[in-house]
Amino acid sequence: MVAALESLSNLNAEQLRELAGELIAKIAQQSQQHEQQIVLRDQAIASKDREILYRQAKIDQLTHEMAVLKRWKFGRSREQLDAAQVSLLEETIDADIAAIEQELLNLAPAAKTDKEPRQQPKRAALPAELPRVEVRHDPDSTTCGCGCQLKRIGEDISEKLDYTPGVMTVQRHIRGKWACTQCETLIQAPVPAQIIDKGIPTSGLLAQVLVAKYSDHLPLYRQETIFGRSGYAIARSTLAAWVGACGVQLQPLVDALKDTMLQHAVLHADETPVAMLKPGNKKTHRAYLWAYAPGAFENLKAVVYDFCETRAGEHARTFLGQWKGSLVCDDFGGYKLGFAHGITEAGCLAHSRRKFFDLHVSNKSQIAQQALDYIGQLYAVEREVKHLHADERQQIRQSQSKPLADAFHQWMVLQRQRITDGSATAKALDYSLKRWTALTQFLGDGQLPIDNNWIENQIRPIAIGRNNWLFAGSLRAGQRAAAVMSLIQSAKLNGHDPYAYLKDVLARLPTQKNSQIEELLPHRWQPTKS
Repeated sequence: MVAALESLSNLNAEQLRELAGELIAKIAQQSQQHEQQIVLRDQAIASKDREILYRQAKIDQLTHEMAVLKRWKFGRSREQLDAAQVSLLEETIDADIAAIEQELLNLAPAAKTDKEPRQQPKRAALPAELPRVEVRHDPDSTTCGCGCQLKRIGEDISEKLDYTPGVMTVQRHIRGKWACTQCETLIQAPVPAQIIDKGIPTSGLLAQVLVAKYSDHLPLYRQETIFGRSGYAIARSTLAAWVGACGVQLQPLVDALKDTMLQHAVLHADETPVAMLKPGNKKTHRAYLWAYAPGAFENLKAVVYDFCETRAGEHARTFLGQWKGSLVCDDFGGYKLGFAHGITEAGCLAHSRRKFFDLHVSNKSQIAQQALDYIGQLYAVEREVKHLHADERQQIRQSQSKPLADAFHQWMVLQRQRITDGSATAKALDYSLKRWTALTQFLGDGQLPIDNNWIENQIRPIAIGRNNWLFAGSLRAGQRAAAVMSLIQSAKLNGHDPYAYLKDVLARLPTQKNSQIEELLPHRWQPTKS
C-alpha cells in the first residue's frame, strides 16, 4: 500500500487524471458486465419458469383427459352402444390412455420415482412350444482394465415376443455376466433400448400390429384372434396400449416429415370425411382427414395426413403456417384465405372434366361431349410431357396446350351465352369459367401438375379402411391414425415394404439422435445392415 501511494505521488496532475479515467472506465465496464449477467440470469429464470408452467399445464390437461377416458371406459354410457361400437371404442380408449401415460412420462420422467411404486401384475411366461431364437449381448472386450481375462459367471435372460408375418417366435436376450478374479470388476452388456420399455413386444411385432391396423384395416379385436391362431393370444387391451405408445414415439418423425414437405414450392391438398363417435353423447359426427403432399413433379415422395374435428379452413391455415407456394386443390372455400396471403391457387382440371362427364352421362349432352374432347386433348399433351424436365414441359405446354386451352375458353364463353341460367349445362360451364385462372396455372409453370389426382390417389386408401376406425372416439385417436398412416403411405410411395420400414424404425428410434431423425424418414431410410 505504501509503495503504491509513493508511486502515485510521483505522478503529475495530467497522469493522475488519466489514471482516474481508466479506473472509472474499468469500474463502469465491470458494472455493465455485472448488469448483463443479471439480465441473462433473470431471462434464464423466466424461461425456466415458463417451461415449468407449460409442463405443469400440460400435465394437468393430460391428467384430466385420462380421468375422462377412464370414466368412459368403466362408466355405464357404453351400455347404450352396440357390440361393434363398444369393441372399437374400447380399443381407442386403451390406446389413448397408453399414449397419455407415455406423454406424461416424457414430460416428467422423474415424477414416477416420487410416488409409491405401483404393483405390477406378474407377467405369464411365454408359451414353451413357441420357437426360441437366442440373441446374445456380451461386452466388446472380455479383458479387464487390470489386464486379466474376465470369466463368465452367469447371465440374465429376458424374453421378447416377435412376429414375422405368419410366424410367432420368442427372442431370448442373453446378457452374460463377466467378472475379474483379481480386481472383482463386473462387466455386463446394457439392456437394449426398446420402444415399449420393459415390455415383451419386439419392433417386428409392433410393426405388424400397426401395419395390420392402419394399412390392412384390421381392428385389434380381429388381430387378437389371428395372434391366438399363431400360438399366443394377445389381449386387445394390450395391443391398444402398444398402439398408443407407438403413436407418441413416432410423432416426432411425422413432424420432421411435415417440415421437410413444407420446404417444397408446390403442394397438393384434399380432405375426406370420417365418422367420429363421442362417447359422452353416444352420437357420431362428421370429422375430416386432410391430406397434403408435395407436387406430383417434386422430387419428394411423401404424404402427411392431418385429422381434424371439422372442415373449417383454419385447419388448413394452421397446417401450412407461413408456407408460400402453389397449392393444387379443389374449389373448397377453406383454402381461400391462404390465397389472399401469398399462396397461389392451382386448380384441378379433373374436377372440371368431372362436371362435364356427369352432364354427358345424365343426358348425352353434345356440349358436354365437346368439352370432354377439348379436355382430352389437353391430357394427351400431359401424357407426352410428364417425364420431361420442368423447362421442357413448360415449353411444350406453351406451344401445344395453351392454344388448345384458349380455344376451349372461347368456345365455353360462346356456349354460355346461349344457355339458360340455372340449367345443368350452365352450371358445368360456370364451374370452369369462374375458375379459369386457377385451372390454367399449369400452363405457365412446368412444375405444376394439371390436376389434383396425385393427392386423391393418396387419400383413397382412407376410404377403404374408414369403417374399421369408424368410431374413433377421440381427436387423439384420429390424430394417431393420421400420423401412423402418414409414415406407412410415404413408405409405400418410396417403394418400401411398410412392415420392414416400421420394424427397422421402431428398433432404431429409441437410440436415434434428434439431430439425425431425418435419416429415418421414408424417402431417406436405408435398412439396417444385418
